[in-house]
Amino acid sequence: MLSRSTAVRPRLRLLAVAAALASAPFLGACEDDPFGFNDWTLAPDTVFIYSLARPELNLASGFNVNQRRLVRVEAAGATGSWDFLVNTEDGRLVFLTPSAVGLDTESAVVPMPGETFDGIREAPADTALYVRDRSVPIELGQLYVVRTNQQTGSFGRRCVYYGKLEPLEVDPVGGTLRFRYDASPLCNSRSLVPPEG
Repeated sequence: MLSRSTAVRPRLRLLAVAAALASAPFLGACEDDPFGFNDWTLAPDTVFIYSLARPELNLASGFNVNQRRLVRVEAAGATGSWDFLVNTEDGRLVFLTPSAVGLDTESAVVPMPGETFDGIREAPADTALYVRDRSVPIELGQLYVVRTNQQTGSFGRRCVYYGKLEPLEVDPVGGTLRFRYDASPLCNSRSLVPPEG
């Protein structure tokens, strides 16, 4: 038969684990799950996307950075599921965030002049650099950092995520863009490369 102190110990351990998990969002920097993403590796990918201004309906014009997927912004339920869309303005392709079309989100784009894809290791800390409420011209040779809309991360925290992208083919006449991108899986972390070690 277990003594009272032996029977209480497992409950105390469970309480200690629960307390640790509850306080985990406040540990260290604003990283996400401290037990996850230890094996995060870079995973750049290439995306082909259409301008919203094309006459065909239901082409993928939006992109969700954290989920790494294309979004048809006209589709039912698409509101809040994309971080930027591609549009055509004055004969050129542009990025538009949800705020630029009247939706209130944290999504934003930062042009990164003079940078290379591998050279961008961290998203800018200066929030004044982030463009939310107007279009951002898409240019070959120009790189961009994208901040996502707020979403629920591990432990129910409100998170934004960051990614970087590089236009590879910009076709304003055809209304298409091909770009390379990569994104961090860490909640509220501006780092765009996995932690060392």
